[in-house]
Amino acid sequence: MKFILRTLMIMFCLIGAAVIPAAAEEAVQAPSQAMIERLVVSYAADGTTDEQALSALASLDPSLGEKWSHIMDLWKTPVAVNDSLPDDLPDDDSLCLTALGFQLNPDGTMREELIERLKVLLAAARQYPNAVIVCTGGGTAADEPSATEAGLMAEWLVSQGVSPSRVIIENRSLTTAQNAVFTYDILEEQYPQVRRIAIISSDYHIATGVLLFGAEAILRNSPAEVVSNAAWRAPGGTLSAMFQAGALIELSGDVETAFEIYYETYDIHELPPLHR
Repeated sequence: MKFILRTLMIMFCLIGAAVIPAAAEEAVQAPSQAMIERLVVSYAADGTTDEQALSALASLDPSLGEKWSHIMDLWKTPVAVNDSLPDDLPDDDSLCLTALGFQLNPDGTMREELIERLKVLLAAARQYPNAVIVCTGGGTAADEPSATEAGLMAEWLVSQGVSPSRVIIENRSLTTAQNAVFTYDILEEQYPQVRRIAIISSDYHIATGVLLFGAEAILRNSPAEVVSNAAWRAPGGTLSAMFQAGALIELSGDVETAFEIYYETYDIHELPPLHR
């Protein structure tokens, strides 16, 4: 991780040393991306905002500069993790309960952690019976490629009495960043009435989920915003600030750099590295 961080920072400093005019989109794209990555990596490393990188990004691309300024503000905002949803959310289908998946067992069955997240989701679904529900997570079973996190999550919910008509299956994603991107794709195309999102996950994962779904909403100017969360209190598990930086880099479009960071920092419950 130290080698990757050092290499990234040297690269960003070299690119940022010169002011490159925004004459054409092709000329601007690469330096804009470099400033985004310098911005998020430096914040993850020491908790301070690289104002020079943010200013350079705003000069290169004012729209991106404004969006990433908002994303950085979001990242700095503490996230209160709730055991259950509050009672004042919209009681209609403008609310979307979004459950984040968890890697399956090699045989394609759900791990205990995913089942516990589903119990929290079930309570939220009963609390808000008119809300739509997104189960998000792709195929992560080493020996059973046909199984997907979202598919199994949906089956479990229906077995507990939840109407299938409420359940949306997003079964392509392999990362939390992809959870956000593909979920917003579905909501925008098929459920445009959704304006409020509640994230359901494990406690250590909530801040990352809120950050990435919030950042994706900012990047695509979506009217659907994250307003709350509910979590299972896991006995262990962590997500580092550098992992969050990698996920933001993935949202920005640089998947290769993002996965390099994931491989170095993905240590939740000793799970194996993600595969592209």
